[in-house]
Formats: sequence, C-alpha cells, structure tokens
Amino acid sequence: MNIAIFYNPSKDEAKDLAKGICQFLSEKGVHIFAEDDQSDGLKARGLSTCDPKKIQFAICLGGDGSILRLIHRHPDIQAPILGINLGSLGFLADTPLSEVYPTLQDFLDGKYRIQERIVMDGVTSANDECFAVNELVIHRARNPSLIDLAIYVDGDYLNTFSADGVIVSTPTGSTAYSLAAGGPILTPELDVFVITPISAHTISNRPIVLMPKQEVRIEYMSKHDPVEISYDGFTNFMLSPQESISIKRSERKFRLVNMFDHDYFATLRTKLGWTGKLKNMRL
Repeated sequence: MNIAIFYNPSKDEAKDLAKGICQFLSEKGVHIFAEDDQSDGLKARGLSTCDPKKIQFAICLGGDGSILRLIHRHPDIQAPILGINLGSLGFLADTPLSEVYPTLQDFLDGKYRIQERIVMDGVTSANDECFAVNELVIHRARNPSLIDLAIYVDGDYLNTFSADGVIVSTPTGSTAYSLAAGGPILTPELDVFVITPISAHTISNRPIVLMPKQEVRIEYMSKHDPVEISYDGFTNFMLSPQESISIKRSERKFRLVNMFDHDYFATLRTKLGWTGKLKNMRL
C-alpha cells in the first residue's frame, strides 16, 4: 500500500507525530511518501519519486485548513484523505490525537468507509479557473460600500444581491464561511450547492439551495473597484465590473476516509457547542 503523509509544520507536535506514524505504518509494510523537503526527516520516500495516481491514501496532520491546502497544492493526488486533527475546529480532520494509533490500526484492518463529496469548478469571463471543496466567495474587497451581484441559474435570472458579497458553497463547506454568514447546515452526502449572501442590504435576501447540475453565473454589476474571488480561503483573482464567474459541479471528487465509528452528528454537536440533551418523558 502506498500512503502519502502531510503535516502542518506550524504545529509544534506535527513533525514528531508524523515521524511516529511513518514508523508505525512502515513496520506494517506500508510504503510511505512525503513532500520532498520533508521526506528525509520522516524517513519516507519523496513524492516526486511516485506517480500521483499510485498514491492510494493520504494522511493529513493539522486541521481542515491543512486538508484544503493539501488538495490545492497537490491536485493530482486524488486519493482518499484521513485527517488527524491538530487544530480546534475540525469537521474534515476529526481523528483526535488521543485516538491516532488505534484509528490507524482500524484503518489497516479495513474498518473504514470512503465518503465521496462534490467539488465545484469556477471559470470567469476572463478565463480564470479554479476549483473548490468548501466554497467560492465573491467579496467587495477594497470597495467601501455594498456591491451589486446578479445571479443567474442555467441562464435564468434569480436575483441581484446588494451585499458585501456572496458565497457559493458545497455541503462540505456549509459548516464554514456559509454557516457564519447565516447559511444552512447541509449533511455532506447531499448533492447540492447553497448560495448565501454576505451581509445583504435587504433582510428578505436569504440563502437558496440548488441542484449542482445547474450552472450558477454571478455577474458583478457595480461600477466600482474590482471585487475579489477566493476559493477555499485562497485568493486568486479579481473580477472587474460587468465580468462574471460561472460555477458548476466538477468532475473531480473529494474523498474522505470515515472510520466505522465516525458519527457526523456527534462531531456537529461537539464542534458547534450544542448543549441540548435527551430528556425522559413520563406519561
């Protein structure tokens, strides 16, 4: 089995843990690969020595941001990812430090499922391209006031939002920026997009959920400075007045390793600090 391991070097404990995981897996007969500048320190093989298509799994030590950076830094590696949480708010990286080695043993024993999640592609009228696992965001950037963004769905006009911007999110990203802006929580298996306005001028402007087979086009209508387009927290390009971005479901898939004892709703309750409890009702 070929496994690539990635760790966030800004996390103090990450490198030592990565070394321990490499040793643990190597002793089980697994071939370990790491980024070339980290491979020697981990006693692993350099990624450049392996065809990305032959990487069967990836292990990422960090948080959700570390997983997103891995996906965008190595887009040719489309292996399922097992996330080990070294951060605070991990919906994707949900294996805690206390359970690392039991989880790895369960993984080697095949006690997991692979969950496939949708990804979105974006292309602007100026032919700038990107993809996103969480969300694509159009934001007012340097503009000191609200901007006007016209939304079209499969060519049909939906609405013009006067807002700080809009978020187009996958179910995976529904618990990220979209949630903070008032969007709904979508379970990750759903095959939908959600459009969430950011600080809209009119309170009747609400998030809307769409089937991803539909293409969403967002046109920047204001005669102001260019606005900013970011994807998964990475800023890449600007959108000038009268330019647009089209968003649709990608052929790419995001695949996440879920252990059999994984409980999405338990993770949701824990990460969002929900305190509701079951109560016994007496007749």
